Amino acid sequence: MPVGYSSPTQSEITEDLGLSVAEFSLFGSLLTIGAMLGAVISGKIIDFLGRKGTMWILNLFYIGGWLAIAFTKVSWLLDLGRFVLGFRNGIAGFLMPVYVAEVAPKNLRGTISALGTLMVCWGLSFMYVVGSFVNWRTLALIATIPGLLQLPLLFFIPESPRWLAKVGRQKDLEVALQSLRGDKVDISEEATEIKDYTESLQSASEGSILDVFQKKYIRPLLIFAGLLILQSLGGIAAIAYYSGAIFLSAGISSMVGLVTLAIVQTLLGALGISLVDKVGRRPVLLVCSAGLCLGSFLTGLSFLLQDFNCWDQGAPYFALIGLLLYMASYTLVAGMTWLLVSEVFPVNVKGSAGSICNFVSNVFNWIVAYFFNFLIQWSSAGIFFIFSAFCGASFLLGAAMVPETKGRTLEEIQASMFSHSME
Repeated sequence: MPVGYSSPTQSEITEDLGLSVAEFSLFGSLLTIGAMLGAVISGKIIDFLGRKGTMWILNLFYIGGWLAIAFTKVSWLLDLGRFVLGFRNGIAGFLMPVYVAEVAPKNLRGTISALGTLMVCWGLSFMYVVGSFVNWRTLALIATIPGLLQLPLLFFIPESPRWLAKVGRQKDLEVALQSLRGDKVDISEEATEIKDYTESLQSASEGSILDVFQKKYIRPLLIFAGLLILQSLGGIAAIAYYSGAIFLSAGISSMVGLVTLAIVQTLLGALGISLVDKVGRRPVLLVCSAGLCLGSFLTGLSFLLQDFNCWDQGAPYFALIGLLLYMASYTLVAGMTWLLVSEVFPVNVKGSAGSICNFVSNVFNWIVAYFFNFLIQWSSAGIFFIFSAFCGASFLLGAAMVPETKGRTLEEIQASMFSHSME
């Protein structure tokens, strides 16, 4: 939800607090600056506190950040609230796919992960729609509600069995796994597989952050870090943070654009959920990457036509179609990338690999978020054509390097990729 907050509230916040373009750009980009810091420690935090323990801490950060924004009278407290929410996002963005991958059965792992991503997009859509009708302070107060509702639910969420195996809590592992699979399911075989594989990893590794730089892990680390960098340079931070202003610049009503965007994201996101475990991660990733590329290109084409005063009545519709296609594609592509990161890396290096991927992704998201308002003044068409080129590059990298992982347990995926290097 914090990602979509700046889009419908930009004009109100700027007017009420007297912010300049540079000051609002700082406010918008602070979400990503906080996420960078959270990303650096995300792997270590979820390994140290556990997946469930981290959820408790992040929920408090979430509520506190929104309250700071809702009641601020000065810009520095507004920025602090945004930074805190970003810090929380930096950790939560890695925690969610890791937890889902570690607790879900193999035949539902992709679907559940896609559902989690869809819920994030619902939050984004909620901000777009409700933010078009209510004051920015009211919107921030409304945003605290999910955090307040989640607090009592955390008492009933089981810890990750794979993390419990990692820290040697074997009895708790079986209890958590039984809770996840159901009382009548025989979990002995799955529990044994998790224990044995985790023990083999720990015997071959000292658990240092430097372990991720071993030869056997470097290739997947470079692939997924590169994929996330290209997706960030493809403009998601700019379009998610400032879509309302982009619609206005393209000659489209901000309210109409944001409401339509919310509807399309919801419908296509729901459709995508049914496909992930049927067609696989790789096809969904590639189709959505192509959608990002085409969506950016159409948006750039819209601005180019307007710059040359060509087809003034029809040109804005290219921007509308392009932005709808872009955000609908991103509804799934980000979730697929992080799901693959959480599936491919074994538990002994997952935290370190995730921290590195998370950090580099947020660094480039910050660059895009901060400089976008200046670059769109330089060339509205040019910046979207640049985004399209980076999205095209992410498609090529995915097509050439990303493996398929559907229908296999985490241990099977990781053994197929790394077992030859462990001998």
